[in-house]
Amino acid sequence: MANLADEYGTDVEIYIKALTTTIHADTPTGASDQLHNLLEHLGLERHEYPADTPIYTWHTVPEHLDADEQKRLATRAIPVLFLAGYEVNCTPEVFDESAYRQAVQDLRTRAGRPAVRQQAPIGSASPAAPARRTP
Repeated sequence: MANLADEYGTDVEIYIKALTTTIHADTPTGASDQLHNLLEHLGLERHEYPADTPIYTWHTVPEHLDADEQKRLATRAIPVLFLAGYEVNCTPEVFDESAYRQAVQDLRTRAGRPAVRQQAPIGSASPAAPARRTP
């Protein structure tokens, strides 16, 4: 099995596997569980060979999605992977410019929101201390 991430020295290689319509995301041999888990969190499905002691791990875009949605899902993962510090390469056949721009905008919007502060539940706060006055 060819592993394009190993071949090109990247963290993730996104492409359409030859003679299929399946979008693959290859990771290098020995890639961290953190990277594999992030790809799964982004909607890609993990595959391992052999199943009992995996030597080779790769991800695919779910095949139940239509072709355009598959490309959008793969493309939307790219800015998140970049932000996490991974080197990613995506073939032009998969890359969807508008989906990429939207994903970047979504990340910027999320990053620009102020953190929501949690307030103490009503009735659980301790009574306020009386204010001190100086004569």
